[in-house]
Amino acid sequence: MAMAANDIEKLLKEAFPDAEVSIEDLAGDGDHYAATVVSTAFKGKNRVQQHQMVFAALKGRMGNELHALALQTSVPQEA
Repeated sequence: MAMAANDIEKLLKEAFPDAEVSIEDLAGDGDHYAATVVSTAFKGKNRVQQHQMVFAALKGRMGNELHALALQTSVPQEA
């Protein structure tokens, strides 16, 4: 079963309320997405820890409804 981009965004916004989230369906099949997540929650975390936080926010859907997710995470740039 495929997962809709807005469902991914909703889960990420629930976990990271301040986040800027963008989701792109890479293959048009609802299984292969690219996500960019920018949140202050990632401050002080390395890239692996940031990605683990995102996967945790997806509540077990990675590898099930969601087959592939190209992920970019970062902390907001300070002005």
